[in-house]
Parts: sequence; C-alpha cells; structure tokens
Amino acid sequence: MFDPVELAKSTARVVCRGDMRSYYRFRPARFYGGIATADCVGCCLQCVFCWSWKEVANPERYGRMCSPDEVASNLVAMARRKGFRQIRISGNEPTIAKDHLLRVLELIPREYVFILETNGILIGCDETYAGDLSKFPNLRVRVSLKGACEEEFSKLTGARSEGFGLQLRALENLVNHGVRAHPACMVSFSSDEAIGKLRQRLRGIGFEDFEIEELVLYPAVEERLKRLGIEYGVSHEPSCIPREQI
Repeated sequence: MFDPVELAKSTARVVCRGDMRSYYRFRPARFYGGIATADCVGCCLQCVFCWSWKEVANPERYGRMCSPDEVASNLVAMARRKGFRQIRISGNEPTIAKDHLLRVLELIPREYVFILETNGILIGCDETYAGDLSKFPNLRVRVSLKGACEEEFSKLTGARSEGFGLQLRALENLVNHGVRAHPACMVSFSSDEAIGKLRQRLRGIGFEDFEIEELVLYPAVEERLKRLGIEYGVSHEPSCIPREQI
C-alpha cells in the first residue's frame, strides 16, 4: 500500500514544470449535457477501474506541457464552438498541479461553469486548498469517492486506507469554505450495507445523497479486473443526483 499524498508529490515532479502541466488531449464530451474537456496526465491513485490507466501508470510517456493560458484558451474556444456552457479538467488528477489549476481557473470567464473532477486527496490533506478554490464563484467540485469505505478504497486504489478519510475530509473542507461541491462514488464493488453506512457518513457532512459513478467496462479495464480477481457488477438504485443534471 502506498501513501497517495507522497505519490502526488513524486508525480508532480514528472508532469509539472513551473506553472505548466502535462495534458494528453482536449475534447468535447457529452457529460453534464455537453462539456469542453482537457485531459491531464498524472494521478495519486492507481484505481483498478481507471479508463486512462496507461497515462496514470506511465506519466512520463504521455502528453505535452501546456501553460495555463493555452489550456484556458483551448477550452473556451471549444466551448464557444460547440455551444457548451461548461468546462472541466479530467482524465487523471487535476489538483496535483495547484498553481497551474488556480491560474486556469482565473483565466476562465465567469460565464462558464468549471467542473473540477477530483479524488479530493490533496484538498483533504490541505484545507487551504479549499480556501483557494472558494475564490471562484463559477466552480463546482465533484469529489469521486473510490468505494464506500476504507477497505474498499484500498482494494480499488492500492493506496493506504487513510486516503478514504482524506476524501471525506475534502468534502468537509469544501463545505466549510463555501465551495459548491458534491460527492460521487464508484459503487459497482460495494454492498448495500456499505453504501448505507456511507450515506450516513455523508449526511454528517451535509450531503443527503451522492452521484453514482458507473463502471465502464472498456476491454483493458475488464481484462485488468479479471487478472486481479476483483468482482464487479453490483447493481444499485440510481442516485438522486444524475450526472447530466449537475
């Protein structure tokens, strides 16, 4: 088991250079009703269901360094061309490059909603990060929980179980600083009992429910799950927070 905070630091040394960050593509996506997307390189978790695993596992081999100005201008141009009102950084973990991310946010016009998709680890271990994010009124943060409890988190990510607590603390920090945020959770590997207990923990933070994150069985993902002997496909009732309506 590895320390996700330490992995974030070592990964940053590979994918960041000053205020520049490595990206492997810019693309329009159908989620949230249509969104301009920049896919970054580098993560601090190693999720068995990750759809961009090759970039996570080999960050030095993929992408190119982009300045905040280049990222923001590409996203805004794409949004205008496609008629989107929403923008995001996705792919791997956006929060690893803090200075870069904050500068991109400064450059995005307030008329666009910026959706930050994150595992929350770094926001959980550094409350000032949530304070910095609170400066952007057009920001929405989606914290993707990896499993419904500490045991599932370690099984699915390879990281120490304490990382799950950091994910929950990220939600607390964001709420305390007035940042609009919501939890999502990969529940394809979770029991109904574990999900029920997670809902109780989230209510203690101030969230009545969470968005269900769906497992997409790309061939490489399915092969990796079978190789690791990890069962999946548990069916649960839909979340009351459909992703397209966030």
